[in-house]
Amino acid sequence: MAVSSLNHKSLIVHGPILEYILEENAYPKEHEQLKELREITVKKYEKKSVMNVPVDEAQFLSMLLKIMNAKKTMEIGVFTGYSLLATALALPDDGQITAIDLDIEAYETGLPFIQKAGVEHKINFIQSDAFVVLNDLINGEEKLSFDFIFVDAQKEDYMKFHEKVMELVKIGGIIAYDNTLWLGSVAYKQDEYEKHSKMPEPAWRNRDYVIQFNSFLASNPQIESSLLSIGDGLTLCRRLY
Repeated sequence: MAVSSLNHKSLIVHGPILEYILEENAYPKEHEQLKELREITVKKYEKKSVMNVPVDEAQFLSMLLKIMNAKKTMEIGVFTGYSLLATALALPDDGQITAIDLDIEAYETGLPFIQKAGVEHKINFIQSDAFVVLNDLINGEEKLSFDFIFVDAQKEDYMKFHEKVMELVKIGGIIAYDNTLWLGSVAYKQDEYEKHSKMPEPAWRNRDYVIQFNSFLASNPQIESSLLSIGDGLTLCRRLY
């Protein structure tokens, strides 16, 4: 398999199947600057490179944004910007992305590739605590104005993020939450850890938050949702009212 940030996710998708998806479908279609960004992220950040969304997930989101005709989006949690660049490439020339992250150094790793792709003008990167920015947007004139919001941040804060972004996404708009299978740990009881010893210990630390959040979304009448077994789990929520 080519260098990828997906190797750790074989707990969810069997290795040979994952390799087939990547090698036969995802990598051949990967934009040149996305490929370069993925490879430099793996080289520079090694194990932290798994924080970037996998190639197949980014391509799915790109297609979704085009089907939606999305123009105004938000990304909470950017890292080096793989999903951000994929989104920018998918939006029309006058599309706008509000991108929020405290780590400007990681963002600046990906910035040259964003610039090379000619999409920097679509991105408003804000180095800040996300809740500060969200509150400012809510208190401003941004309520119900976003077509799409992608959340890939601290899992213990997902419930709080949902409360905020629901005020910002328009009715019929989509909120996407990443890592909602949490390396597959959501499917096991904690006393089964020894049986599934290949699962990294850190995976258990926030699994309860993810399980609770998944249950909350499944029973929330304000949205319709779908948990997809792509990457490390991706939940799409469409606001109904």
